Amino acid sequence: QVQLVESGGGLVQAGVSLRLSCTASGRAFSLNAMGWYRQAPGKQREVVARITTGGNTAYADSVKRRFTVSRDNAKYTVYLQMSSLKPEDTAVYYCDADGIRFGRLYDWWGQGTQVTVSS
Repeated sequence: QVQLVESGGGLVQAGVSLRLSCTASGRAFSLNAMGWYRQAPGKQREVVARITTGGNTAYADSVKRRFTVSRDNAKYTVYLQMSSLKPEDTAVYYCDADGIRFGRLYDWWGQGTQVTVSS
């Protein structure tokens, strides 16, 4: 079994920066693309940023030039550096990882971490 554990969320004021981390743990697995999603109250979950094993990235238009996704493959960890935070960034942020374990494809999810941005 593979687990994703997020950290770094919290309550911050608008304009500041925050970094989220997500580490995968378990046995006998490999990771492909990883990413971050978020879900605000009353809204559907949406993709925030994705990153491939080779470092290619993609972002939602709403976070381009403010958020940066990165990963450390040796540590099975993906990061989300969030800058110039806005109240509309308030949401539960979820880590996602595509991977392989014992020859099968999986899509693993973290439990989520709350980010609240006050104006």
